[in-house]
Amino acid sequence: MAHLSRDDVLKLARLSKLELTEEQLEKYTKEIDAIVAYVELLQAVDVSDLEPTNQVTGLVNVTRTDEVKEYASQIELLKNLPDSENDQIKVKRMIG
Repeated sequence: MAHLSRDDVLKLARLSKLELTEEQLEKYTKEIDAIVAYVELLQAVDVSDLEPTNQVTGLVNVTRTDEVKEYASQIELLKNLPDSENDQIKVKRMIG
Protein backbone atom coordinates (compact mmCIF):
# COMPACT_ATOMS: atom_id res chain seq x y z
CA MET A 1 0.00 0.00 0.00
CA ALA A 2 1.37 3.39 -1.02
CA HIS A 3 1.67 5.96 1.71
CA LEU A 4 1.72 9.68 0.95
CA SER A 5 4.25 11.58 2.98
CA ARG A 6 4.15 15.18 4.04
CA ASP A 7 6.67 15.95 1.29
CA ASP A 8 4.43 14.32 -1.32
CA VAL A 9 1.53 16.57 -0.33
CA LEU A 10 3.82 19.61 -0.33
CA LYS A 11 4.91 18.70 -3.85
CA LEU A 12 1.28 18.33 -4.95
CA ALA A 13 0.44 21.69 -3.40
CA ARG A 14 3.40 23.33 -5.12
CA LEU A 15 2.43 21.82 -8.50
CA SER A 16 -1.14 23.03 -7.93
CA LYS A 17 0.16 26.45 -6.90
CA LEU A 18 -1.51 26.18 -3.51
CA GLU A 19 -0.17 27.58 -0.30
CA LEU A 20 -1.06 25.37 2.66
CA THR A 21 -0.87 26.11 6.35
CA GLU A 22 0.60 23.48 8.64
CA GLU A 23 -2.92 22.57 9.77
CA GLN A 24 -4.10 22.14 6.18
CA LEU A 25 -0.99 20.17 5.30
CA GLU A 26 -1.64 17.69 8.10
CA LYS A 27 -5.34 17.43 7.23
CA TYR A 28 -4.79 16.92 3.49
CA THR A 29 -1.99 14.44 4.04
CA LYS A 30 -4.42 12.21 5.97
CA GLU A 31 -7.29 12.74 3.53
CA ILE A 32 -5.28 12.13 0.34
CA ASP A 33 -3.64 9.10 1.92
CA ALA A 34 -7.09 7.68 2.73
CA ILE A 35 -8.27 8.32 -0.84
CA VAL A 36 -5.23 6.58 -2.33
CA ALA A 37 -5.77 3.62 0.03
CA TYR A 38 -9.41 3.35 -1.07
CA VAL A 39 -8.46 3.47 -4.77
CA GLU A 40 -5.93 0.69 -4.14
CA LEU A 41 -8.68 -1.32 -2.45
CA LEU A 42 -10.93 -0.86 -5.50
CA GLN A 43 -8.12 -1.86 -7.86
CA ALA A 44 -7.70 -5.12 -5.97
CA VAL A 45 -11.29 -6.22 -6.71
CA ASP A 46 -11.48 -9.00 -9.32
CA VAL A 47 -13.88 -7.88 -12.07
CA SER A 48 -12.51 -10.11 -14.83
CA ASP A 49 -15.75 -12.14 -15.16
CA LEU A 50 -18.08 -9.11 -15.21
CA GLU A 51 -19.53 -7.51 -18.31
CA PRO A 52 -19.18 -3.73 -18.64
CA THR A 53 -22.34 -1.83 -17.71
CA ASN A 54 -23.18 0.80 -20.30
CA GLN A 55 -26.65 1.52 -18.97
CA VAL A 56 -28.98 -0.08 -16.43
CA THR A 57 -32.52 0.69 -17.64
CA GLY A 58 -32.72 -1.93 -20.37
CA LEU A 59 -34.15 0.63 -22.80
CA VAL A 60 -33.13 0.27 -26.42
CA ASN A 61 -33.32 3.02 -29.07
CA VAL A 62 -35.88 5.29 -27.44
CA THR A 63 -35.36 8.08 -29.97
CA ARG A 64 -38.34 9.22 -31.99
CA THR A 65 -38.42 9.38 -35.75
CA ASP A 66 -38.04 12.78 -37.36
CA GLU A 67 -41.28 14.11 -38.77
CA VAL A 68 -41.88 17.27 -40.74
CA LYS A 69 -44.56 19.39 -39.08
CA GLU A 70 -46.32 22.36 -40.59
CA TYR A 71 -46.26 25.50 -38.51
CA ALA A 72 -47.76 28.91 -39.06
CA SER A 73 -46.08 31.03 -41.67
CA GLN A 74 -43.54 33.66 -40.73
CA ILE A 75 -46.02 36.44 -41.56
CA GLU A 76 -48.68 34.89 -39.29
CA LEU A 77 -46.19 34.56 -36.44
CA LEU A 78 -45.00 38.16 -36.84
CA LYS A 79 -48.61 39.34 -36.38
CA ASN A 80 -48.38 38.20 -32.73
CA LEU A 81 -45.46 40.52 -31.95
CA PRO A 82 -45.79 43.96 -30.42
CA ASP A 83 -43.64 45.40 -33.22
CA SER A 84 -41.96 44.16 -36.40
CA GLU A 85 -40.22 45.76 -39.35
CA ASN A 86 -39.26 44.27 -42.74
CA ASP A 87 -40.44 40.81 -41.62
CA GLN A 88 -38.12 40.90 -38.58
CA ILE A 89 -38.72 41.27 -34.85
CA LYS A 90 -38.22 44.88 -33.75
CA VAL A 91 -36.90 45.41 -30.22
CA LYS A 92 -35.69 48.38 -28.22
CA ARG A 93 -32.05 49.31 -28.51
CA MET A 94 -30.07 47.10 -26.13
CA ILE A 95 -26.61 48.72 -26.28
CA GLY A 96 -26.32 52.30 -25.11
